[in-house]
Formats: sequence, structure tokens, C-alpha cells
Amino acid sequence: MSSSVIAGLPGPAVRPVGTDSPSANGKPLPVALSRPGVGPAVYATLVELGADPEGLIAELGLDPGLFDGGKLVPYAALGRLITLGAERTNCPHLGLLVGQRGTLGSLGYLGALMRHSDSIGDALRALVAHSGTQNWGAVVGLGIHSGVAVLSYAPYGPEAECAAIHSERALATMTNVLRALCGADWMLQEVLLPRFKPRDALPYDRFFRAPVRFDQEAAALVFSADLVEQPIAGADPTVRRLVEGRIRRLEAQRSSSLTEELRRYLRIQMTWQLCTAERVARTRRVNRRTLSRHLQAEGTTFRQLANEALFQMAKQLLADTCMSVTEISATLNFSEPAAFTHAFRRWSGMTPSAWRLENRAA
Repeated sequence: MSSSVIAGLPGPAVRPVGTDSPSANGKPLPVALSRPGVGPAVYATLVELGADPEGLIAELGLDPGLFDGGKLVPYAALGRLITLGAERTNCPHLGLLVGQRGTLGSLGYLGALMRHSDSIGDALRALVAHSGTQNWGAVVGLGIHSGVAVLSYAPYGPEAECAAIHSERALATMTNVLRALCGADWMLQEVLLPRFKPRDALPYDRFFRAPVRFDQEAAALVFSADLVEQPIAGADPTVRRLVEGRIRRLEAQRSSSLTEELRRYLRIQMTWQLCTAERVARTRRVNRRTLSRHLQAEGTTFRQLANEALFQMAKQLLADTCMSVTEISATLNFSEPAAFTHAFRRWSGMTPSAWRLENRAA
């Protein structure tokens, strides 16, 4: 099934800033930024659980101002705070609780565009198309196969150790969004989470009201494809046009390199095993040589970006799931586990098993 993330939000256009995390070409990766509102949601959830958010923020050495309302918070900072908060509150499903605070209204302009789309399918396609408006570091994907729809979320930034946290948070918010559009009685068929099964999975069962499959290679909501044809009651085409215009102006203010676009594309396609330079070139309606020249001008190559995407996904699955090295090798389309081990050692200087021992999620 496809892999992909949750929606971006409106507000003032903000450019990503540099980070020290290396990319495939040795240059810094842009900081992965969450939508506004997530920071305050983390803060409020910690308070509700009896924790001291300010104390935790200080302990982690984070800037308290990051968690003011309306700001784009780095994924890494959110992930570290949720991880520490989960430990101190003994609440391993803290990411799920944070995501439950997200609503259609909390998505701002994008939420309004979805609310006034003609159909559920149009709303979901708007989510996929515009999720990067102010949410850099993750992507949303929508696939339909044999009567089944898959809405997926995938972080693609350097914070592989936070991917499981952000994935369950995002799926919870997307579930709330779909319930708002479809009605409270709407039901999922199943939920896929790229994390190991917690000792108590009841909070997941209660919220999603559907079978939850852990240790999956992708984070996704699975439901009947019939839903995409369902009209949205009360949709106003005038509001839709106004909001879409505002979103497009925000997108026009943000510069995006070919390298960044391919990082997003590769993360979506990784589980589909469709990551070839020829396919990307066809998608962009250019030949492979032209694609290579553009990437070379940005200081990278398709092979470097593809390897970067493989490395990030491998780290995520090793850290957050109980999948074996053999299973991960197959998921990433390596010919055999030995080939995966050789590649991972080249990328990290360690074998997958050794890296897992040092980075295993608690």
C-alpha cells in the first residue's frame, strides 16, 4: 500500500531554515516543520495528563517560544517533547492523544477548502495537493485499489526517530477530519501504524473503532473507495474558490527546489517500489538527462536522493517497529538481506542490527 502525511495549514508564509542533519549530497536538509496548532496541542495534552510542559521544554533545551500558537514547530522538537512526555506521564499513546485534538477547523484554509469541496474525494485530493502549504517534512498520499481507498502519511525529513509519533498523531487528526466530513458514524476498515504494538492497545481501538495493525511499513487509514464519491452537504463553491485562491497565493510565496519536490515524491513512492529516474522524468514530462542536469545544478543526483529516502525509511522501520531485517529488506525492495545490510553499512557505518540496538524506541 502507499506511504505518505497530514495537512499543512494557512497563515503567514514561513521558509524552512537550515539544520545540521546531513542529506545525501552532504548538504543540510531543511528543517521539517509541523503545522501551526500542533505545538499548543502537545502543551495542552501534557497539562491534562498532569505533566509540567515548561519543565520538560527546559529539560530538553528547547525554545519555549516554539510552542506559542500559530508557529511552525520543528518535527524534531515536537518528537522529543512528546517522547519525553510519554515517558514522564507513563502514556505511550501520547501522540494519539495529541492528534485527537486536531479538527477540520484546526487546518485553517486547507480545512475550509476541504469542507467546501464537492465530494469527499475532492476534499482528499485537496489535502494531498496542498498538504505542503505550511507542513514541510511529511507528505499525504491517496491511493485507490480494488474498491479500497488508502490515505497515507509519511514523514520524509531527517527525524526518523520521531516518525512513529508523528504518524499516529497525524492519522488521529485525519480520522477526525473524515468524521467531520462524513458524519460521526463513518467507519474505517483498518488502520496501519509503523510502530510496535504497545502493551495496552485499547486507546487505539477505542479511538479508531477499527482493527489497528501495528508493525506496518506505512501509516495509513483504509476505507471503502465508495466514500470518495460521496457529496459534501452544504459545500459552498464561492467559499471554495476564495479559499483555494488564498492557498495558491501562499504556495506561490514559497520557493521549492526540484530536490525538495523529489524528496516528497520519493517518500510517497518508496513503499510502492516505483522509484526510478525514468518514472520520475516521465512524471515531470522531461527526459532523464534533463532531470539529471537540473539535479546536478542543485548539487545532487537521483541516486543520492533515492538512497537518502531508503536510508530514512530503513531507520524508521528499524527504530519503531518489530519488523525483522529480512522483512525490512523486502519492503525496501532489496534483492536479499545481505544487499540491504551492505547498503545500510555504507550509509551509516553500522549493520542494521547494530544500529537498531543503539536506536531502538523504548
